[in-house]
Order: sequence, then structure tokens, then C-alpha cells
Amino acid sequence: MRHPVRPAFAGLLLAAALVLTGCGASDTSDGGSASDAKAGANGAAQEAAGSAGAKDSGSGVTRTAPDLTANRIIRTASLTVQVKDVPKALDSARSTAEDAGGYVGNETTSRDSEGREHTRVVLRVPTEKYDAVLTGLQGAGKLIDRTAKAQDVTDQVVDVDSRIRSQRASVARVRELMDRAAKLSDVVTLEGELSSREADLEALLAQQASLKDRTSMATITLSLTQTPVAKTTKDDSPGFVDALSGGWHVFVTMLRWIALAVGAALPFAALAAALALLWWKLARRRRAATRPGSET
Repeated sequence: MRHPVRPAFAGLLLAAALVLTGCGASDTSDGGSASDAKAGANGAAQEAAGSAGAKDSGSGVTRTAPDLTANRIIRTASLTVQVKDVPKALDSARSTAEDAGGYVGNETTSRDSEGREHTRVVLRVPTEKYDAVLTGLQGAGKLIDRTAKAQDVTDQVVDVDSRIRSQRASVARVRELMDRAAKLSDVVTLEGELSSREADLEALLAQQASLKDRTSMATITLSLTQTPVAKTTKDDSPGFVDALSGGWHVFVTMLRWIALAVGAALPFAALAAALALLWWKLARRRRAATRPGSET
């Protein structure tokens, strides 16, 4: 004969077991969610730490990440260098720019009134090689003038990027409205609005490309001028040889002028001599005719 308390006690144990099982499952579920959340938080923290900097395991020194604003600075420089050989210095400047990953832009060559050669060339080099290239160029000869400028356009770059994102979203909304438009008048209106917004987007993209080009490539204007030939100083006071040479020059010049004068007067002297001889003969005849006893 069974005791009536045992079924009740067994039911009570079963209920307690179910309650405990449910709590364990709940704890496990909550623990899993907390673990997941903790893992996500740890992952986000690790990602943030990786973007902010990395720790060197050997030295224990934290290395900071590269400055994100470095490529948002427009760098320009102007150099005037005096060199002995302008073509050779120009070839060296071209090689320096090309070896750094840049290129040569505009180039102008001229000569002054004294025959000295002048060349002006524009070089575009990556910003990370800007300082090295600038140092190499100014060491090619005698540095006459140097001007360097840095313009921070970070705010402008961020503003243009934000406006591009907004404009693209605006263009997408207009296209969605066109897809749902049922009336021809609505389609025409939306097409005009879409053309206007796409034109604005293209202008922003062009501005973004210009900023990217000017911030990623530095501009160096190099002016090369030829070194003037040094003039040797001489004593300008005359010496004995100079006096002798000058006297001989004066003597020769005097003889030349005398010869020229004689040559110019010779025809007239010959004519005068002939006239004098003729007059002398006529006078002699007259004297002979007027002598006494000359008539027969």
C-alpha cells in the first residue's frame, strides 16, 4: 500500500527542479548576453586603441598613429639658386623630382643683356618628400632667395566631403521620386531638379579633386640663374711700355697725315711748278728781246 504523501513530495521535487532549471537557463542566457556585450565593448576598445596608437612590445613605448591632417595641408615653395651651369642644374632638378615620385610642370628659359642664362621651372613632388627635395634643390648652388608656405585646408576638405555626401543623398531622393512619379509634369519638374543637383554634385567633386591634388603634391618653383663671371682688377695707370706704344702710335698717325697732305697737295704743286716754269721762260725771252743790240 502506497503512502499518500510520496506522490505529493515527488511532485514538489519536480516543480523545484523545473524552477532551478529555468533559473539556470536564465542565468546562462543573461551571462551569454553580458559576455557578448563585454566582448563587443572589448572589441570596440581594441579597435579604438588600434586607431589611436600601438604599443611596441620590445620597448614598451606607445607609437602614435600618423597625423590624419598631414595630407590636408597645401605646401608651396619658391627658390632662387645661382649656379655655374644652368642646363646641368636643370637636369639634376628634374631627376630629383622624378626620383621622388613627382614630375616637372611649366618651364621657361631666357637670357639677359649680358648673355647669362635664366631658367624657371615648376616641380610637383609628393608632400612626404617635400622637405628632402627642397633641401636637395637649394644645395645645387648659391641660394639667393627662399620662400615656403603651408596652408591648412582641413576644415575645407571636411566641409566639401560632408556636402558631397549630402548632395549624393539628395540626388538619390530625387531619383526615387522620379521612379514613383505618375504625371508627366511631375517628371519634367523632377528632371530639372535632378540636373541642377547633379551639376552641384559635379562641382563639389571637382573641388574635392583639386584639394586632393594640392594637398597630396607640393609645388616648388625653382629659378636658376647663371653665376656672373668674375672680372679681374687691373692697374689702369700707364707705364713706360704704354707711353712708348702711345708715342709710336702718335708718330705713325702724324706720318700718315703728312703723307695724306702731300698726296693731296701734289697735283696742285705740279701745276704750280709748271706755271712757274712757263712764266720763267716767258720772262727770259722778254728780257732777251729788250737787250740792246738784239735787233738787226
